[in-house]
Amino acid sequence: MKHIRENPMYRYLLVLVVCASAGLQGWMALYTNYAKEVVGVNGFQIGLAQSVREVPGFLTFLVMYILLVISEYRLAGWSVIVMGVGIGATGFCTTLTGLLFATVMMSVGFHYFETANKSLTVQCFSRTDTPVVFARLRGFGALANIAVGAAVWLLAYVLPYRIMFLLLGMFVCASGAYMLRREPPARTAPVAQNRLRLRRRYRLYYILNLLSGARRQIFIVFAVFLLVEKYRLGVTTIAGIYVVNYCLTWLTNPWISRAINRYGERVVLCMESASLIVLFLGYAFIENAAVAVGLYVLDSIFFNFAIGLSTYLQKIADPRDLAQSTAVGFTINHISAVVIPLCGGALWVLNWRLPFLIGTALTVCSLLFTLRIRLPVSDADTVRA
Repeated sequence: MKHIRENPMYRYLLVLVVCASAGLQGWMALYTNYAKEVVGVNGFQIGLAQSVREVPGFLTFLVMYILLVISEYRLAGWSVIVMGVGIGATGFCTTLTGLLFATVMMSVGFHYFETANKSLTVQCFSRTDTPVVFARLRGFGALANIAVGAAVWLLAYVLPYRIMFLLLGMFVCASGAYMLRREPPARTAPVAQNRLRLRRRYRLYYILNLLSGARRQIFIVFAVFLLVEKYRLGVTTIAGIYVVNYCLTWLTNPWISRAINRYGERVVLCMESASLIVLFLGYAFIENAAVAVGLYVLDSIFFNFAIGLSTYLQKIADPRDLAQSTAVGFTINHISAVVIPLCGGALWVLNWRLPFLIGTALTVCSLLFTLRIRLPVSDADTVRA
């Protein structure tokens, strides 16, 4: 759609999403193996590290107060810079304490950028354009991730972890700084409310975010740790799996956006939950490395269905509530994200299957709540049309 490409906010977000996605992908491809091989963490400690990583996500409600000082689009640029500093510092941290410090810095940048990115997207684009924009941004982010994954796969043979983290962090910092020097995007969003408060009318959105955060952490933390610890997959193999994941993300995201516009959020999110139930049970009971890798690849595809939560909020919320409701939803999403990795890490020590069984139970709950989604009559008619 030409009018989307010509929107200055789309161009601004596109560059930042590509760079932030590339940075996060490179960091994730290196992080688990680095933590295991250099720092020497165990299952509980990797859960602790991931819980600490999600604390800044829990504090994203502070975005509303930061926006009293700087504009939302500038917050996005500065967040990418902070993220890059955290990535670059990771390779210099050889103790658990140092690793946690660098992880928090990276996480602050990433989570605040994600909050600003989602908020600006739902504010600056129409209801039918928003799923397309989310899908395009994720698609281009996936292409960047493919390039970074391939680079990590090649460079891992010749460069130490420290240099790879440093080069990646410098790239992300430079990208954020460059975009901050560009002309500000045209103001197309409504004036947002600057007060944070929970609203009863959005309670289903809050609940779905809480459950989504819990499921997401089991995927991010324990699915990849299963591949590294139980099946002994090396950093080059993990990087290769990420490349495959993002190739599929690039191919499938346009279909996801069209499915949301055609069938609605309830159908898409129900499909996600039903599929994840099967995948979590597969992680727990099928002890085969090839099957585990296949489940992880499928898991990464269904992970992208979560854009339906953002488009659902856009359809039920007052336009003036979008910024603060996005921040609240992101914070609620990370309540479980702080708790699940720590508890899951403790359970992993007892039995590695337990985190995946808990994920199955949470996904069943999510499916039941997703069935309660009801859109306004005008939006439901649009979907059917």
